[in-house]
Amino acid sequence: MRLKDKVAIVTGAASGFGEGIARLFADEGARVAVADINAAGAKSVAASIGTGAIAVTCDVTKRADIDTLVRATRDAFGGRIDVVVNNAGWTHRNRPLLEVDEATFDKVYAVNVKSIFHMIHAIVPLMREQKGGVILNVGSTAGIRPRPGLTWYNSSKGAVNLMSKSLAAELGPDNIRVNAICPVIGVTGLLEEFMGMPDTPDNRRKFLATIPLGRMSTPLDVARAALYLASDEAEFITGVEFPVDGGRTV
Repeated sequence: MRLKDKVAIVTGAASGFGEGIARLFADEGARVAVADINAAGAKSVAASIGTGAIAVTCDVTKRADIDTLVRATRDAFGGRIDVVVNNAGWTHRNRPLLEVDEATFDKVYAVNVKSIFHMIHAIVPLMREQKGGVILNVGSTAGIRPRPGLTWYNSSKGAVNLMSKSLAAELGPDNIRVNAICPVIGVTGLLEEFMGMPDTPDNRRKFLATIPLGRMSTPLDVARAALYLASDEAEFITGVEFPVDGGRTV
């Protein structure tokens, strides 16, 4: 088991990429805090994983909720937190940039970017005390090769990608590895928002035509990347943008 005896937090873990990551981490021996603003969804995922998981209701835009999450995880699993996956994310609908209002812009940045600021303040002191840890931030290919219609979302993920590199440079001396996982458009609950149109076979084909391997990403694709980067096999890998994109960013 590649994460035996590790303790992990995964945000946005009630569905989509986060659920996939939480389940695979548990399968590989980790004890997992399934964190999500959707309390019922988090409880359902944690219950299906079993005794190695807890559910924590968490609005990642609120520092108090992040502190509660860290405390609940430590209380449940013995004090250590080895891996944090900042996966929770949100997007505005694919549309011309001037049609996105300020409140929507602020929410995109609060969920995608400021949440990581809160988590870093909560978790880095503990990881320094432990003499190490792993932080994985779910960025996006949108921050590497942006699509029109998602300008403000693209820029938020560009911030996540660059933030991950800067964190890696600053936290490396503390033996804290930080990487960004960058999926291409995937089969999640936000798919139609990213597409800006109904999810029909014809509309999917328009997006698939931009991905050399000819399909969208799946939660398992992203989870496998997260597993590798969280494991000791990646002990010398930090500060990378790790595309899970079927060749989209080539």
